[in-house]
Parts: sequence; structure tokens; C-alpha cells
Amino acid sequence: MSARLSRSVRWLAVCVLAGAVLGARAPRAHADIIERVIAVVDDEAIFLSELRRRAVPFLAQVERVPPLQREAATAQLYTELLDHMVDEALFLQAARKEQVHVTADDVDRAIRNVQHQSELSERDFWQAVAGQGFTEAQYRDDVRRQLIRLKLLNVRARGRVNITEPDVRARYDQLLREANAQQGFEAAEILVPVPPGASATQVAAALATATGIASGLDEDTFEDAMVEHDGTDLGRLVQGQLDPRLERVLLAMRPGEVSAPVQNEAGFHILFLRSRVSGAQQVPPYEQARETIFRRMTEEAMGRQEQIYLRELRRNASITRRM
Repeated sequence: MSARLSRSVRWLAVCVLAGAVLGARAPRAHADIIERVIAVVDDEAIFLSELRRRAVPFLAQVERVPPLQREAATAQLYTELLDHMVDEALFLQAARKEQVHVTADDVDRAIRNVQHQSELSERDFWQAVAGQGFTEAQYRDDVRRQLIRLKLLNVRARGRVNITEPDVRARYDQLLREANAQQGFEAAEILVPVPPGASATQVAAALATATGIASGLDEDTFEDAMVEHDGTDLGRLVQGQLDPRLERVLLAMRPGEVSAPVQNEAGFHILFLRSRVSGAQQVPPYEQARETIFRRMTEEAMGRQEQIYLRELRRNASITRRM
């Protein structure tokens, strides 16, 4: 299944839980217990059978955990999943009070959108869903619950989330400042290696070789020297990707300049700076970036509103857990 579909499936089906339960798991249920109430949210019961059904898509991941850690991983999975189901019950109860509804057409439309984004045929899409451990009915039900949650949050956040043009511009300017703090390099090198544990004589000989190669090199002759001495094109780099000793030299160089030999554990490097690229040059213009930044800021604000609302719902509800 494509990574894009996998992300979409998890977002619509169990987005709140997916990151939390990788490698997670809970106490072994006794084989003779078929059904019991494991939590009550106000007057609404959550049953063991539903918890087990919801756990099915994640059990294959748990089986990959080393045997000695598997029981603890199972316990964590069921704990995280029950937390999610309690929160879900709170949202569904609140949705009923607010008269927030989701129709079958809403669910179909959301699934079509995921299918379109995944670029799969309908047949391949549902095969991929089955590969995640969901039946079609289960998947549709999970999508419906997620849509109810999103609709309720939209009602809740109306008037509380207001991302203005100056807000978006301020975030863009922040991104520019951060990008400007990073320099980009287009560089190449010729390395004269020094073997581990080399003697002082060997190091001196390597330095002499590197100095001889570097002598007289410039931007017109470096390419030929790379061919002759098995040089390496380093491509585009940003600060932090290179050995700090080499990076400090590149930061001080001008485009087209060749360095004197620079030593590190690998040997002596002769560096050639093809060009320098400011990080800001890699940030798209404001008009191109605006929509993406606005969407990201809205998602962040909605996430904060969700946590605030959940705390309020929990505070006002009677929640009893029995596992």
C-alpha cells in the first residue's frame, strides 16, 4: 500500500491513536471472558468486545515486538485505545447535545477524497483498507465518528480560531529568519585519505600530497583534478550536514575558491565551493507559501481547541474505568 494511502487511512480511521500505539499493548484478557463493561462514560457503556475489535488493526504490529516485551506492549495498546474510546464517547455525546450530525453522503464524500488522494482504484483502495485490518463497515463507521468529531470541533472553534493576514505574514517572516540562519552550499572535494592509526610520517606524507594537489588549483582546473584524483561532488548541503571543521572553512570561502587541505579523521580534504545559497532563497515567495502556512496555523489552533474542549468534557462527565 502506498505511504500516502496509509497516512490517509490512519487519519480518517484512527488518527488520534495511530502515532500512540505503534509498538504498544495490554493485559491478556482471560479466554473465558467473552463480554463485560470496561468503562462507563456518564450512562454510556464501553464493552470489551468493542475494544478487542478496535485493537485488531494494531495487533500485527504488537506481534513484531520482542516476546519479553509483548505483554507490556499489549497492555499499553489497550490502555491507549480505551483512552481514545472514552474521548470518542465524550465527543459523540456532546455532538448529540449540539445536534451535530453526519450523513451517509458525508461519509461517502470523505472516503472518495481519501481514495482520490491515494490515486488508487476503488478495488485497490478497499484492498488496502482490508490490509490495515478494517472491514468496509468498520472503516465507514470509523470515518463517521471522525467526521462527527471534526464537525463538532468546527462548531466549538467558531469565533475562537481567527488566523489573520498579519498572523500568516508574521509566521512567514519567522520562517525566513530561520532559513536565513542556515547557509546552503554547492561544493565538491578531493580527499587524500589517512588510514586509522597512521604514523606521524604517514600523516606528513598525506599532507604533502594534498598540498601538492591543491597548489595552483582554481575553479577552472578543479574539475579536471577531481577526475584525476577521484574527487567527490558533495552536491547541495545545508549547515549541520557536514563535519564542523569542513563547514567552518566553507563558510569563510567565496564561490569559485579552492581551500588549502583541511584535516579530519578521514584525511586531508581539498574543498571547492561552487556556490553559496542563502536558506531564504529556498523559501517560496509569500503568495505561494501563504495558503500552506494558513492551513498549518489553522490546524495548530484547532488542535489546541480540541485539547481545551476535551479537558472541559472530562471535567463535566462521570467516567468510570474497569480495566
